[in-house]
This record gives sequence, structure tokens and C-alpha cells, in this order.
Amino acid sequence: WGRHWLDVVRYADTAGDNSDFPIPQIYKYRNYVIEAFNADKPYDQFIREQLAGDLLPFKTDEERRENLIATGYLANAKRFGSRVDDYPWHLTIEDTIDNLGRTYLGLTINCTRCHDHKFDPVTNEDYYALYGIFESTRYPWPGIELKQYQEDFVPLVGPEIVEKVQKERAAKKAANERTAKELEAEKKRFEKAVDDALDAEADRLKQVVNELTRSIDMIRKGSGSPLKEPLPYETAYAVAEAPKHGNAKVQLKGDPTKLGREVPRRFIEVLGGQSLSSEAKGSGRHQLAEWIADPANPLTARVMANRIWHYHFGKGIVQTPSDFGRQGRPPTHPDLLDWLARRFIQSGWSVKAMHRLILSSHAYRMSCENGDLGALSDPANDLLWKFRRRRLEAEAIRASLLAVAGTLDRRRGEAHPFPAMAAWDYTQHKPFIAAYDNQQRSVYLMTQRIRRHPYFGTFDGAETNASTSFRITSTTPLQALYLLNDPFVHDQARAFAARLAKEGTDDASRVRRAYELSLGRTPTTAESAASLEFLATTSRRLDVAQAWESFARILFRLNEFAYVR
Repeated sequence: WGRHWLDVVRYADTAGDNSDFPIPQIYKYRNYVIEAFNADKPYDQFIREQLAGDLLPFKTDEERRENLIATGYLANAKRFGSRVDDYPWHLTIEDTIDNLGRTYLGLTINCTRCHDHKFDPVTNEDYYALYGIFESTRYPWPGIELKQYQEDFVPLVGPEIVEKVQKERAAKKAANERTAKELEAEKKRFEKAVDDALDAEADRLKQVVNELTRSIDMIRKGSGSPLKEPLPYETAYAVAEAPKHGNAKVQLKGDPTKLGREVPRRFIEVLGGQSLSSEAKGSGRHQLAEWIADPANPLTARVMANRIWHYHFGKGIVQTPSDFGRQGRPPTHPDLLDWLARRFIQSGWSVKAMHRLILSSHAYRMSCENGDLGALSDPANDLLWKFRRRRLEAEAIRASLLAVAGTLDRRRGEAHPFPAMAAWDYTQHKPFIAAYDNQQRSVYLMTQRIRRHPYFGTFDGAETNASTSFRITSTTPLQALYLLNDPFVHDQARAFAARLAKEGTDDASRVRRAYELSLGRTPTTAESAASLEFLATTSRRLDVAQAWESFARILFRLNEFAYVR
């Protein structure tokens, strides 16, 4: 369920700018999400922590740490371009508002950046009322082509440690700047000498000038700069309050260089329009979190209840889970959605209580078999006259392969082996691109914005540059070829065959065990006979171990292995 949430909030381990800089610390937010769902953290508190964790009270250092990491939700907004002094923060803030609207409210608020919404009762001023809140928020700097080091990451240690380190780094930076200026003076002397030198000597002097230029750049911006040294304490990719807070002005037609009237920070008018009090200090994120998590908010509980239903049934009661507006699909069972939303709030916003409620329902326990009457009157099964047969998502297919093979590493994923910041030299022509494979659950694979992991590209993984409210399910030759030929599949088939050899006493018991592990049932008499015949025939052409590997790959390619029914 953590992975479902990461789909919606377009989680990635990289920044999304044209060089796609890695973010070594963002995995902490991923783990926070997984732990929150495992612990059944109340959903309203989950909202508060992600939007304003740094502003919430805390009782212990561990609680403070968790709250800070939770704001990685906001920090995870996409970065753009490669400019520094005129970085397009309006695009990062737009990405923030867009995702906030879709994730928590089921609204496409970003449509109002330039004008009032064409279909829903959300206005241009609503957008800039929210914009002021996030413009008053300090986002971390993950690195970009023209400034290849991190800034404004949130320390997870006490202020006394941070202050000590900052003083040491400032002293080192000052010493480096003195050295750089000395080299600049020397460089100017050599540049002047070039003009008076003969050709051969001039070429030598130009080389010296070039070497000095590289040395100066290395001291100021390269691996010699203290800014590219890792901090000696732990940090989080998280947000904080900006030094200045204030309202935003409307950007005429979405152009940040053409400003119109000022809009006070407040909530969306149609949802109550609550505004900051005159005594309020700070960005307003804490108040925004309360407005969204308020049980009286008509959308928050409905949107999440619908998401939970969607992931259990393959379709939501509203089949556009992130768009409850006019452009979305109307609910197939509006009274049921209202009832689920009330139950969700009454349960203390417990996601696990909703799971128990849905999984014990008659609707969930229905058969997948077709019925003539239902097929004629409701061919899309929108009214749920049978259970929807659906394919496992990419992560579940990969985890199933590892699990049946006995090779699944069940430990929690930690940081990825990214290159050290001192070695970063990424540009739009040479962006960061990598894939770090492991034997853990697929949620722990490194997720990149500029390019999807090859496996997720094949099996319809989540889009990493925008919110994924539901995944498409394609059927392509590449998927079949992957399960037939990919080295990862062959490795798992080999491990599965070895496991069967250990856990069975003869071929018949091994076939039975293979069906139990891979399909969750025992084979029929006909299946058992066909399997034994295949193994006997194949063993005459290959050795016994290879025959069992071939048999394992057949089971992996069965629809029953990859589908829920």
C-alpha cells in the first residue's frame, strides 16, 4: 500500500531537472510512507505530517525526525531546467499544487494557474491563494547542472551541531576563496604574458592559463569546494519555512514576470475558503493541512476511501480516482461512497479498518465467472456483478518470482549506492542514469524521473514525472519475451528448481509443491500427469536440473501466476 501512495505522489529518487540529479536522502520519505501504512497511522495525521511535519509539536526526538522526513512529500516536487539565479520556482510550486489537489482532494487545481477552471468551481484566485503558502516555503536544492551540490536540506540533528559545522565550512570556504583569488591574480599575469610571447611560448602559457582556470573552478565549484563535501550529520530531503512569508500575486496568464492583484493565503473557496488569521505567522502550511484533514471537508475522506476501493477492485467507485470534477467519471455507487467515507472517519481514519471492511464484504468475495444476464446488461462490470479478474502490478510479479524462488530479501530497503556528491558532473547532455538491482521487494528499486527502470517500462510501472492514479494494463510481446528470456527470470527459475529438489522426495511431490508455491493450489490429476510427462521428455534432451528450470519458467508464464481472480 506504500507503493500505491508513492504512485499517486509521483515518488522518484531523482530530481527531474534536465540532468536528473540523484537525491540520496529521499529514500527516507519512501520508508516513512511504508511504515505509516504498516503501522496504520491515522490518515488525517498522515496528511498533517506530510504537509506540515516541521511545524507540528513533538514529544521525542524520534517523533521530530519522523515529522521532518514526512515533508519529503513536498520536497519531492519536480525540478526543472538548469538555471540557478532565475530558477523557475513557479513550475516547482505548480507541480506541488497540482499533486496536492489530485492526491488529497481529487481536483485538477493546476488548471487554474492561468484562468478560472473551465469545468469545476475552482478559480484563478484559489490557485494563487495556495501559491502564496508554498512560495513562503523553503524547498531543498538537490543540485542542478550549473550548481552541482545540495543546499537547504533539513538537518536531523540538534542546532548546536549544525552551527558548529556551518562555522567550520564557512572558514574553509573563506580560505578557498583566498586561494582562488591568488590563482586569479596569477592567471591574469600569465594572460598578459601571452600577448607578448612568441607562438610556441604563447601556446605553453595558454596551457598554464587553462590549468589555472580549471584549478579555480575546482576550488569554487568542483570537488575542492566544501559545498560538495558531505555533511558530517544526517539530513532529510524536506521543506522548512522560508525566511520571508507573504501572499502571492496573480501571474497574468501564468507568466511569473507579469503580476496582477495580490491574493490572501487561504483555502479553496468552494471547500470553505478558510483564511489565515491576522495573527498567523509562517507559511500557512499547518493551517492548510488542518483544512484538508478536517472531517467536514467533503472530499478528503471520499477521495481516500475511493482509492482504497480502487486498489482492491481494480476500479474505483469514481473511476477517475484523482479527478472528482466534471471531467472525471461520476460515481457508480454514490451512496456507497458516502457511507464508506463516513465509516472511514468514524474508524479514526484507519486504512486497515477499511481493508477489513472491504475484504469481508460480499462484493469482494464474489466469483470471477461470467453470468449471461450481467454480461448483457453491464458488460464493463461497473455495477460489480462479479469480481474483476486483473493482472498483478509490476512490483507484485517481480516479488512473486523472488518469493517462490526463495531468493526474496525481506529486509527494509535503505539508501541506494549513488555516486558521491564530489564526483557529480551531470549535464543535460550527460544526465545521471543508473539502475541498481537487488533481491528486495520492488518498491525498494531506485526510481528515476528521466528514464523508467527497464522492467517497469515493460510491465506498466508508474509514471515518475506525474501522479499515477491508476496503472494501465498492456499485453505486449516484450512481456512474454521477458518472462522467457530475461536473465533475472532464468536466475529465479534456477533457484526455484533447486528449492523444489530440496523440498520434494520424488518428481510427483515436487510438481505438487511447485503448484502450491507458484499458484497457491494443488495440481489437478491431468495437470500433474502433463507436468510429469514434460519433465520426463525434457530430461532426455537436457539434464534434470535444466528440465526443472524449464518447467519453472512455464509456471511463471501462466496467466494464473500473474492474475488475481
